[in-house]
Amino acid sequence: MGKVVLVTGVARQLGGRFVRRIQRDPEVDRVIGVDAVPPAHHLGGADFLQADIRQPTIARVLAEYAVDTVVHMDVTGTPLASGGRGAVKETNVIGTMQLLGACQKAPQVKRLVVKSSTNVYGSAPRDPAVFTETTPPKSLPSGGFAKDTVEVEGYVRGFARRRPDVAVCVLRFANILGPTADSPLAEYFSLPVLPTVFGYDPRLQFVHEDDVIEVLRIASHEPARGTLNSGTFNIAGDGVLLLSQCSRRLGRPTVPFLLPAVTWVGGALRTLGATDFSPEQIRLLTHGRVVSTAQMRDTLGFAPRYTTAEAFAEFVRGRGPGLLPPQALAGAVDRIAALPFLNSGRARTPSHPPTQSAN
Repeated sequence: MGKVVLVTGVARQLGGRFVRRIQRDPEVDRVIGVDAVPPAHHLGGADFLQADIRQPTIARVLAEYAVDTVVHMDVTGTPLASGGRGAVKETNVIGTMQLLGACQKAPQVKRLVVKSSTNVYGSAPRDPAVFTETTPPKSLPSGGFAKDTVEVEGYVRGFARRRPDVAVCVLRFANILGPTADSPLAEYFSLPVLPTVFGYDPRLQFVHEDDVIEVLRIASHEPARGTLNSGTFNIAGDGVLLLSQCSRRLGRPTVPFLLPAVTWVGGALRTLGATDFSPEQIRLLTHGRVVSTAQMRDTLGFAPRYTTAEAFAEFVRGRGPGLLPPQALAGAVDRIAALPFLNSGRARTPSHPPTQSAN
């Protein structure tokens, strides 16, 4: 008998893509996709069960189908359909608690893969230049999706202690981008004009959707020789991009605001439904975040196909041109940046060393 894999969050594009990919693996005998709402996309030959992981019924699903591998992808920062922030938080936190409780009572479950985020590190002015998996955050996230991920990982660690026979793999993804990316940061980059924090040019990392699918697939199987796919791993493409470089490549102008004004703009955008410009995202766009991926390569044995810059380029191609040609925008920004009155007292992001620029 091959593996029986249960995947949560399959109504989202990323979950649907993973289901279609994992069922092609010869070691997999059956795939069960679970979500509270039916997916608008096809799931190939997988079974779909409309079930809410916040409810105890998920335990019956694990037992009935003799699931041995659980891939928990229903940890997200964006609501589906008319669901709001409250529903997202309940699914992230309460849903994870119910799912882990069900896994604990299911002796046939031997592998658990959890989609997490580098948001657990937060973004603060005194952050280290690079976070490793063991670096504690300088300031714990106080709300939003980032706080959800901290709570989710806490419950996962508790589960791992109670079920040491289960191989638990937590994948902390950098901001996921690609042609079909659905995230608050993707919504921000889709704005015609990008509000930024005056005096700051944060460093950002991205991971391509295709690499997300592949590393989830690797983590859901037995480890290859010389690798270990249990533990916690940062997942990101090589390199970094400055926010200014992102705006140039998008062809979208930026409008810098002082930090208090950015908070007001973010609230206005949330009220209008343009994007979920949360306080955590404002901190990211102020201080940035960069993580080490040495463990991803050396221990997990995964090398992303796309760099950070290439993942962003794929996202740009999927979204279409911005208001201005990128070359013209880059030239205008360079000319403005060279003005003497701007260079005389220009602020820099504290605690982060200068980053090599590439247009």
